[in-house]
Amino acid sequence: MSKISVIGDGGWGTALALVLHSNGHDVTIWGPFEENISKARETLHNETFLPGIDIPADIKWTTSEREACDGVDGVVLAVPTKFYSDVLQRFAGLIDAAVDVVSVTKGLDRETHQVMTEIAQKVLGVDSVAALSGPSHAEEVARGIPTAVVIASKEREQAKRLQQVFSNSLFRVYTASDVKGVQLGGALKNVIAIAVGISDGLGFGDNTRAALITRGLAEMTRLGIALDCRAETFSGLSGMGDLIVTCTSRHSRNRGVGERLGKGETLQQIMDSMQQVAEGVWNCGNAYALGQNLDIELPITATVYDILHNGLEPIKAVNGLMSRDVKPE
Repeated sequence: MSKISVIGDGGWGTALALVLHSNGHDVTIWGPFEENISKARETLHNETFLPGIDIPADIKWTTSEREACDGVDGVVLAVPTKFYSDVLQRFAGLIDAAVDVVSVTKGLDRETHQVMTEIAQKVLGVDSVAALSGPSHAEEVARGIPTAVVIASKEREQAKRLQQVFSNSLFRVYTASDVKGVQLGGALKNVIAIAVGISDGLGFGDNTRAALITRGLAEMTRLGIALDCRAETFSGLSGMGDLIVTCTSRHSRNRGVGERLGKGETLQQIMDSMQQVAEGVWNCGNAYALGQNLDIELPITATVYDILHNGLEPIKAVNGLMSRDVKPE
């Protein structure tokens, strides 16, 4: 049994805490707000972020950074990208260098456009931070629905250790070494999912959805290669796998945001009504900026960016995409 702390009391962090607990580990969940933590501790539910799921009484809850880090063997970083760097600053100097750290956040840093493991290594002062990603809606993982993900680390032994920590008969974990590529897939697919949602909201069909998913994967791969990632990573669980589930599932907040945009709601109306984060809204600008800086053509990403931030009407956006110059696939 390992002692593991999950930094972040959102749905994904809580779902992974349940996986770790089911594997026999001693689990603590850290959250920033005493009101939420106290309520979860008392009710044995996280109704704000993972409603309807029973949480074992021996999973501990805390708002204390020091308590969360005391004597741990592993730390799971499950903080949304928007708050990631600021929250991790609170843990600087508290995590021993020998502790295995794994980031499960799918996104890019707002300021530097770096992947989350790069931010975590810099802020926490640890040599190697692994990344876990793949098609894994928190709602289904928490209910014990069979799920497969990938853990990537530049240290092969760390990836193998974490594979054993997380794996069970309902949560299958593969290993990889392309740490940046695994994280880029998780970040970029959310932007494509917003595009698919917009298409659904406009009333388009399966043909359009398939085109957006396929050409979206091409964009993700093209950008990944430009950033020295492996092309094959984007054909795996953290690329194509996560893209498919995020673009087609009723659980997908990013697809849901897009659908509401396609039906005529404003982004502000949608954001005001949501308790949880739709990472694609924040990461669209990061992906767009990366494409601009590297002179990489990302037409779907650029179109979503114009809808979210420049007021482009969704129906005009579709016309713009479809009327681009024809070319070989």
